[in-house]
Amino acid sequence: MYKVTLIPGDGVGPEIAEATRKCVDATGVKIDWDFQECGIEVIEAEGKVPDRVMESIRANKIALKAPITTPIGKGFRSVNVFLRQELGLYACVRPCKTYKGVRTYFEDSNVDLVLVRENTEDLYAGVEFQAGEERTAQLIAKINEVATGRTIDTGSDTTGVSIKPISIEGTRRIADYAFQYAVDNKRKIVSSVCKANIMKFTDGLWYDETRAVALAYGAKFEWPDLAEGVQPDPALVGNVSDTNGEIEYNERLIDNMCMQLVQKPELYDVIVTENLYGDILSDLCAGLVGGLGVAPGANIGTEAAMFEATHGSAPKYKGQNKVNPVALILSGKMMLNHLGEHEAAAKLDNAVAEVIAEGKDVTYDMKPDRNDPSAVGTQEMAEAICRRM
Repeated sequence: MYKVTLIPGDGVGPEIAEATRKCVDATGVKIDWDFQECGIEVIEAEGKVPDRVMESIRANKIALKAPITTPIGKGFRSVNVFLRQELGLYACVRPCKTYKGVRTYFEDSNVDLVLVRENTEDLYAGVEFQAGEERTAQLIAKINEVATGRTIDTGSDTTGVSIKPISIEGTRRIADYAFQYAVDNKRKIVSSVCKANIMKFTDGLWYDETRAVALAYGAKFEWPDLAEGVQPDPALVGNVSDTNGEIEYNERLIDNMCMQLVQKPELYDVIVTENLYGDILSDLCAGLVGGLGVAPGANIGTEAAMFEATHGSAPKYKGQNKVNPVALILSGKMMLNHLGEHEAAAKLDNAVAEVIAEGKDVTYDMKPDRNDPSAVGTQEMAEAICRRM
């Protein structure tokens, strides 16, 4: 039996968490669910994510989390970002796969790609300086002092500053994860995405280090000259399986990647990118396959893993038994795979696919007409999925 921390969240979170619990249990895998309340009301009352929640995740090493509301532009910091950084969940993994019966412009393209997003660095590291604060003025003055050839032509009292850290270690770690994922799941292409033509010392470093990892995996470079002068990551050489050039490595700038995905998503397989770009691309990729309602996610570290839907808490639908539970259910499928319960995971995936394809016991957003009175509720769709297993 596995012990798993279950965080119901807030908004529609408790409803889709219950639906997911039912479906995971229906696979036959024995799980002892460790319920931990951590919604916006709890956090506002206690002033932070409760210690008991962190202790539970650290002890169980695996968690299934429903959405938690984050105030926009004010209030406490994103709980998702806090959990990822506090638990060292450096890899955000978001598969985007076409399911027959889901309305999308790409039904004939058979989209099946995986976004691997670095989770702990970049602008989401939270190193920010507010306009008007003395420390911000000091920072701007220091930057002006050490900058070569130019200054920041803005007033220190009207400028906010965010720092974008990108490290060699962090980049090589996430690139290694992406390549190992490709090997383990028989994927053929790894695409590295950033904006190195503009940010040469952060995103330029990103390309340097993903190339070093690609060489260590024996990847075939789309443009061979990208590998010139690059040394394979010495920490990986000798420790990775020889792919014999079976995996192709290519690079795309983030703006071009957005266009490429809209025009020809079927050409892409595993995409590895930085934190901010990954956040943007994950929503774009979800749009390719029908929206956030079918977009699962996982956050993986060396000591723990947390599985959650890509979408938010949708508080306006709270308590209405209306929203689509598939994204969190598919996150539960990812959790089963992580536990090594591959047969159960495949069973759950097939059940979800069958219910969606039939189109009968699905929520309103999965009907051709969103006002279709035959649409079922959150729990009813989950029960239909359970009956398929």
